[in-house]
Amino acid sequence: MAGRTQPRDPYFDGDFQSDEPVGEFHLGDYLAILRRHWRLASVITLVCLVAGLVHYLITPKMYRATTTIQIDRRSMSIGGGAETPWLENWWNLEFYPTQYKLLESRGLAERVVSNLRLFEDPEFNPGWAQWGSDVDREASAELDAAVLGNLGQSLLGGLSIAPIKSTQLVEISYRSMSPTLASRVANGVAAAFIDWGIETRSESAGRASTFLGKQIDSLKGELQDKDNKLQAYSRRSDIVAMEPASNPVLQRLQALNSDYIQALSSRIDKEAQYNEVLSAPEEAVADTLSGGLVSTLRQELLQQEQEYATKLTIYKPDMPLMVEQRSKIEELRQHFDSVVSEMVEQARKSARAAFQTAKRREQALSTELDRAKDETIEMGSAAVEYNNLMMEISTRRQLLDELLRRQSETDVTARLQASRESNIRVVDRALVPGGAFRPSLRKDVGMSLVLGMFLGFGCVFLVEYLDRTLKSAEDAERLLGLPVLALVPDVSDRGKGRGYGYGYGYGYGYGGQRRKRKSWREKKSPAETIKEIELLPHTKPRHAVSEAYRALRTALLLSSAEEMRMIALTSAQSGEGKTATAANLAVVMAQLGRSVLLIDADLRKPRQHRVFRVSNRLGLVNCLTEGTDLDEVVQTTPVPGLTLMTSGTIPPNPSELLASDRMRELLERVRRRFDFVIVDTPPILAVTDASLVGAQADGMVFCLNAGKVLREEARTGTDRLAMAGNKVLGLVLNRYVPTTTSDSKHYYYYQAYGESDVGESSSPAA
Repeated sequence: MAGRTQPRDPYFDGDFQSDEPVGEFHLGDYLAILRRHWRLASVITLVCLVAGLVHYLITPKMYRATTTIQIDRRSMSIGGGAETPWLENWWNLEFYPTQYKLLESRGLAERVVSNLRLFEDPEFNPGWAQWGSDVDREASAELDAAVLGNLGQSLLGGLSIAPIKSTQLVEISYRSMSPTLASRVANGVAAAFIDWGIETRSESAGRASTFLGKQIDSLKGELQDKDNKLQAYSRRSDIVAMEPASNPVLQRLQALNSDYIQALSSRIDKEAQYNEVLSAPEEAVADTLSGGLVSTLRQELLQQEQEYATKLTIYKPDMPLMVEQRSKIEELRQHFDSVVSEMVEQARKSARAAFQTAKRREQALSTELDRAKDETIEMGSAAVEYNNLMMEISTRRQLLDELLRRQSETDVTARLQASRESNIRVVDRALVPGGAFRPSLRKDVGMSLVLGMFLGFGCVFLVEYLDRTLKSAEDAERLLGLPVLALVPDVSDRGKGRGYGYGYGYGYGYGGQRRKRKSWREKKSPAETIKEIELLPHTKPRHAVSEAYRALRTALLLSSAEEMRMIALTSAQSGEGKTATAANLAVVMAQLGRSVLLIDADLRKPRQHRVFRVSNRLGLVNCLTEGTDLDEVVQTTPVPGLTLMTSGTIPPNPSELLASDRMRELLERVRRRFDFVIVDTPPILAVTDASLVGAQADGMVFCLNAGKVLREEARTGTDRLAMAGNKVLGLVLNRYVPTTTSDSKHYYYYQAYGESDVGESSSPAA
C-alpha cells in the first residue's frame, strides 16, 4: 500500500503487506489505551476530586460586601473668579485615576480605621483582646502613627476598587471572614472618602475667608481714619465741597489716585493669588504649569502601581521581578515628586514675583501720590487736600465693596460645605452578605475534576509511552521486520474474551495465571469450560483459538515456494506459549490428513508429555545416547495422524546432544518418514539449543507473549537466530488482546468462526 515501507524477512518469499500505513493512528486506538488503563485514570481523577473537596472544606470562608458610589466632576477652586483660571481643569483626564488612587491610599484606610474604631474590633484586630485592662485600652485609644499605619495597610489587603467602565460609578469591595465586618468596612470607606473631600474643600474655603476678613478689617480701619481726617479738615477749613475740574493739580492728583486704587486692588488680588498658591494642592498647581508632564508622569505611576498590584497576586514580593518592579515604582515616584516640587516652586515664585511687582507698583504710586499731595499742599490750596481725602475715601470704599463681595461668595461656599454637599454620593450601600464568595464548591470541584481528568489521561498516555512491551502485530512487524503469521487470542481471565482459564498455561516454565473463583452465577456448564489451551483445535475445533492455529498453518504452508517439511518453534523467554503453539500446530497439521511428528527438543524443561498425558520414560535423549530404535520412542496420541516423540530422560549436556551427528541423522530419518515434523525447542535467550535445531529445520517460528515480552528481548532473540543462520518464517503473538484498530480486524476475523458454538460437541476434523 502507498505510504508504507515494510521491512521484509530475507527468508520469507511471500508478499507481506499490511492494509494500513504504519504511522496511521485511529481514535479507536486512543480509546483502547483508555480502556486498558481506565482504573489509573479513575484513581487519579478521584484523588484530585477528593483534594478539591478537602481544599473546599479547609479553606476559611471569605465574605465580600460591595458599595457603589458615583463621582462627579467638580470645580477645584474655592472662591476663585475668572481671574484664576489656572485652578480650573474641568476636562482633566487624570481626575478619575486620581480619585481611584485616593480610594486605595493608606491615608483613607487610616481614616476608616479611626472612624469605625476597627482597632477595637477583635475580628479585624485580634491582638486587641490581649492588650490588657480597660484602662490600657483607653490609654491606647489614640493610636500612634506607626500602629495606625499598619492597621491601615492591613485594611488595604482586603479592599478592592473596581471602576465600572464607561460610567462614573465605582464599586468599593471589602473581603473578610466576617460578613458584618465586610459590610461595615465597605460602607465606612465610602463615608470616609466623602468626608475627606468635604474637609479638604472646607479647609480651603476657611483659609480664603480668614484672609479676606483680615483685609476687610484693615480697610474699614483705614476708611474710618480717612473719614475722621476729612471731617476735621472740613471743620478747620470750612470746606463743604470742591470742584477739581478746573484745577490741573487736582486733575493730576485724581489720576494718581485712580492709578493707586488700581495698583492697590491689583496688589490685593496678587497677594490673594499668592496665598491660594501656597494653600492649593501641589499636584493641581504643578499640573497647570507643566503642560501635561505631571499628568503623564502620574498616569505612568498609576499604571506601574496597577501592574505591580496585578503581579503581586501571582508572584511573591521578594522575587527579583517584583523587587525590580518596586524599585522602578519608587524611582518614578521620586521623579514625579521632584517634578511636582519644581513646578510648585516655580508657580509660587511666579505668584510671589507678581505680588511683589504689584506691591512695588503700589508703593511707587503711593510715593508719587504723596509727592503730588505735597505739591498741592505747597500751593496752599485747601481744596486739593479736601479732594485728596475724598478720593482716598472713595478708593477704599470701592475696595471694601469688592472684598465684601468675595467674602460673601466664600461664606456661601462654607455654608454649602456645612450642609455636606459633595460631588460624591452613595448609589448602593453594602449589605451584609448572605453567603461566602470563597471558597466555591462548584469551582473547586469543577477545577479539580478537570485537572484530575487531564492528569489521569496524561498519566495513562505516559504509562503507555513508557511501556516497552510488544502488544500489537503492527509493532512487532515494524520492530522485528518479520511478518506476524498468527494472532492467538487471549481467553484467560487477563483478557476480555471468554473468561476461561489456561490450565497449565503457555509453554516453558509458565504455570498460568491463577484463576479467580467464580460465583455460582458465573459458573459455566462443563461443556463450556476450557481447562487448557493445548489441544484446543482437537477438542474444540470451532473455537476462535482453533481458527487462529489454522491460520498459522495456512501461513506456514504459503510462506515459501519450497516444501516445508520440518518446522522448529522457539521463543524469547519462558512462558510465551511456545509449547502450546507447537502442540496445537501439530494438531492442525494432522487435521489435513497427513502424518505429523511432534518432537519435544526442550531437553531442559520438557512439557509435551504432560500435554498429551503420555510417558516420558523413552524419548529423544534415548535415541541420541543409547541408539534406541525410532519406533520405540515415538508414541501415538489421541489426535489421528499425530505422533509424539517426548524428550526422554533429561541429560546433563543438552546442547551437545542437539548439535551431534546423531541428531542430524535422526532429523533426516523423520523428515523422510513423516509428512510434517514439528520441533519444540527451548527459549533462545536462555540457551542456544533452539539455534542448533533451527539450523537443521526448513524454518523457524518465533513465539511471543503479547503484552509481556519486552521489545529488547524480542529484538535480541531474532538477532541471535539471524546470527546463527536460522530461517525465521514469522511471528506468533500468543495471549493476544487487540490494542489498535488495525489489529482488531485480524482478531475479529477469528471470532467469525464458531464463537456461538464453543459449547458444541467436539469434532475430530477441521
